[in-house]
Amino acid sequence: QVQLVESGGGSVRAGGSLKLSCVASGFNLENLAVGWFRQAPGKEREGVSCINKNGDYTYYADSVKGRYTISRSGSENTAYLQIDHLKREDTGVYYCATDLYLQSCTTSSFHFGTWGQGTQVIVSS
Repeated sequence: QVQLVESGGGSVRAGGSLKLSCVASGFNLENLAVGWFRQAPGKEREGVSCINKNGDYTYYADSVKGRYTISRSGSENTAYLQIDHLKREDTGVYYCATDLYLQSCTTSSFHFGTWGQGTQVIVSS
């Protein structure tokens, strides 16, 4: 069964850090691009970061540059999203996504066919 499972979310104070994990099962994540998306309360889902197949290209939305770091581990079949200097506007449900035919990054969720269930991040002041 092809599956992505996120974890690592939680409730934190502004200024804190979290590391989100996205574990793949049923397929080899190492050969695919991985995106992280965020859906804030009352807002549409947006792409915040992406890493390509080789890991030599990363994308960050302007709102998260300098605070988010995407990475991946082939041996663990996992992608990560490190979030530092958390702000209240980082609050939302974070999803990782990929597609069995996707090797390069894209900001369009349309190109991602496999999604995790999401992990909640709540940032308080």
